[in-house]
Amino acid sequence: MKELYQARDPVEAQLLKDFLASYHIETVTQGEYLTGAAGELSALQFPVIWVTDDRDVQRGRELIGFFFEQESAGSPWRCPQCDENNEGQFHLCWQCGANRE
Repeated sequence: MKELYQARDPVEAQLLKDFLASYHIETVTQGEYLTGAAGELSALQFPVIWVTDDRDVQRGRELIGFFFEQESAGSPWRCPQCDENNEGQFHLCWQCGANRE
């Protein structure tokens, strides 16, 4: 098992874990519950994502880079199916679920 990424919070860690799972990369998150012990531990404890198969480290890092690139990229778009306005970071229409073209 190798460390892949230190997330800023448990929500980001879960989003990345789910994203990597969609590419068949198995991960384990450690430290996501440390904020509950903040009075006893350093205030700077962040969840860490680990890959279970060392061969997935490079691909996992590439996918995390792609995840953040796609999250911030894109301009607003209009759904070709229902004509609804969507923000650029979305790949599916929030109204009808159609793919962005």
